[in-house]
Amino acid sequence: MPLSAAFTQLCLDLLGAANVVTEPERLRVYECDGLAAYRTPPDLVALPETAEQVLGLMRLCREHRVPVVPRGAGTGLAAGAMPVAGGIVVGLSKMSRILALDPLNRTATVQPGVRNLAISEAAKAHGLFYAPDPSSQIACSIGGNIAENAGGVHCLKYGLTVHNVLQVKLATIDGELLTLGGPGLDAPGYDLLALAIGSEGLLGIVVEATVRLLPLPPATRVLLAAFPSVEQAGAAVAAVISSGLLPAGLELMDNPAIRATDAFVHAGYPLDAAALLLCELDGLPEQVAADSERAVAVLAAAGASEIRIADDADQRKRFWAGRKAAFPAVGRIASDYYCMDGTIPRKHLAQVLRRISEMSAEFGLTVVNVFHAGDGNLHPLILYDSGSDGEFAKAEAFGGKILELCVAVGGTITGEHGVGSEKIPYMCVQFGAGELQQFLRLKQAFDPDGLLNPGKAVPTLHRCAELGRMHVHRGELPHPELERF
Repeated sequence: MPLSAAFTQLCLDLLGAANVVTEPERLRVYECDGLAAYRTPPDLVALPETAEQVLGLMRLCREHRVPVVPRGAGTGLAAGAMPVAGGIVVGLSKMSRILALDPLNRTATVQPGVRNLAISEAAKAHGLFYAPDPSSQIACSIGGNIAENAGGVHCLKYGLTVHNVLQVKLATIDGELLTLGGPGLDAPGYDLLALAIGSEGLLGIVVEATVRLLPLPPATRVLLAAFPSVEQAGAAVAAVISSGLLPAGLELMDNPAIRATDAFVHAGYPLDAAALLLCELDGLPEQVAADSERAVAVLAAAGASEIRIADDADQRKRFWAGRKAAFPAVGRIASDYYCMDGTIPRKHLAQVLRRISEMSAEFGLTVVNVFHAGDGNLHPLILYDSGSDGEFAKAEAFGGKILELCVAVGGTITGEHGVGSEKIPYMCVQFGAGELQQFLRLKQAFDPDGLLNPGKAVPTLHRCAELGRMHVHRGELPHPELERF
């Protein structure tokens, strides 16, 4: 049901004409997020500039039963910000101020539209940085990072968004402002802060956040190790972690990714390698030197055919440039690609990569592998041609099989992209009826009318039945050949 003229006028009265988008050609900008294969044109986009305006919008939407879809920078990859018919999109891009930077307490207080990288840029003068660094950090916003619990190449050592946010102010659908967490190491009461982080806009809209800042490490060294097979590189990841080393980042790229990114940013990667690992070590100079020696020995023992060490900042930047530019680089070699986001226990990396390669042949679709190997967060990029009938459906089916494989080996269907609209069917694979019912009860406690980002992240049991998703089939788990916990 389209929005009424009366509701649109109320939004105009609250925000002003400059902050309300209703023209069809401008609305198209907001019809999807980074997963452009899923699109729905919005009826209205509201662009509040203050927390008070967000609260006013929420009260209007609750009173008129209008669905609300929060949106950050639109860089999400799970259709979490896709509009819903008859609802509004609340874009937080105009709320983009760093409100306070406290170097003594090592915190920054920011509005939700502040870019991820902007926090570290502002903190650098004080010798500090904000650790979570998604590949889209130059553009993605902190509000969106909180909604999806974003990670990045350094989350292995420094944690995800949930480990680096101290406090959020959350606008509820009733137009109330909740303060979750606190500026100290702990806060009284239930840990509702952890509940809000990664909730994908289902519980409220973040209007302010206080994040933790960390000291810039005095020394950093990056190792590049080339391997003759992807399986050996996967096994090397487990070897590095089991040796007791804790790299700041540990990333894996296969040969198609190596070639695509090197052609794009000229990082100087070994083009004949089947796979490479980027291993970053940081800390005190003496510690980094000792850890580098250990890492070289471990990687060599794991079968590395070549190991390079970058000591200076320029070479480190070149090594990381390819990994950071992997997604746009792959976009140059394929008309379309579908990016997955499953997570598995590290010990299964080699097996799962082998199985993905087999499924690639079965589906007849090329896969480029780029992922956060240290914490088992896979990002297989499935290449397809949207101009060919049925190719996207085939890519979706292939992606679904990868997610089911992740669950089968004790992993999860998402690491940092969220569930959104994309992975709804696989929530029914990941969780049983009891867990899903509890998720829905929790959602109802915050949003009894189901107006906040409806149809995302948590499926109803009826929806699971419609999708035909089950945990077991005839008493057998999928992929019985793979070892379980």
